[in-house]
Order: sequence, then C-alpha cells, then structure tokens
Amino acid sequence: MALLPILHYPDARLHKIAKPVEQIDERIRTLVKDMAETMYDAPGVGLAATQVDVHERVVVIDVSEEGNDLLVLINPEITWKSDELQVYEEGCLSVPGIYDKVERAAEIKVKAFNEKGEAYEFEADGLLAVCVQHELDHLMGKVFVEHLSNLKQTRIKTKLKKQAKQNM
Repeated sequence: MALLPILHYPDARLHKIAKPVEQIDERIRTLVKDMAETMYDAPGVGLAATQVDVHERVVVIDVSEEGNDLLVLINPEITWKSDELQVYEEGCLSVPGIYDKVERAAEIKVKAFNEKGEAYEFEADGLLAVCVQHELDHLMGKVFVEHLSNLKQTRIKTKLKKQAKQNM
C-alpha cells in the first residue's frame, strides 16, 4: 500500500469528470487500498479518486468514530434524494483548512459496487449522506467550495494560493 498525493484546490485536475470503472480488477483493488490508507492518514472521512489524480469513479468513505468501517463505492450512483435538505459544515482534503456550510439532501439512496465487484444498495442520512454527496461531486469535477458564493470562492482561492507560496 502507498500514500497517494492529494490534489489541492484550485488545481484544474479536480475539475475532470471521472469515467466509469470498466473492470474491477487487481489495479482497482490496489487503488482502493491506497486511497483508504491516504484517507486515514490525512485524516479524513472520504476520498474520491479524482482527488488523487485518478479519473475513475471510485470513492472510499469511513464516517465511523473508530475509523474501522470502510465503505467502498465503485461506479456509485445516487438513485434518490429527499426533498428535505440539511446544512452541514464541510471540509475537504483538497481544500485544507477551509470549512463552510453546504446545503444538501438530508437522505439519499445509493447503488454501487464494492471492491469484489458485488453490486449493493444502501440508504444514508446525516454525515454519511453528506459525505457520499460530497465525494460524488468530486467524481463530477466539482469541489464543495463551488456550492458557496463567488465572493467566498475568490477568498478561498486567494488564501490557498498564498499558503502554497509560503510552503514553497
């Protein structure tokens, strides 16, 4: 297993749309293991392949307190969203140090494949629903700050560019 470098906003590669996984093979299983290790090390509760510059529909999530309940979503699809919305303060491994409130569906239904190639479905609410929607946004080339006002987006870009210069 290996830690993968995480792309940081506003890197243009974060805006690429991920392609469906054609075959769930050893390459994809290795990617899943490396993404999980990277997410836990960061530490985070979710990571999309787009964030590690792999533009395929793969997501890992673990919202458990203990960090021992890994959820693997390959070619995930949200099949239903509630009309009820919830607001959560979100952060992102690709937007370090930035947190803001985002409104999303309170409940969702999802279908995906696991790393063994088995299809499954589940319902989610609370943090898991937020996390799934956040990570699936990444697969569509969208970062959570793009749910915010243009003014906030500009401030965040400026702040992150300044931080990047200081870290050079």
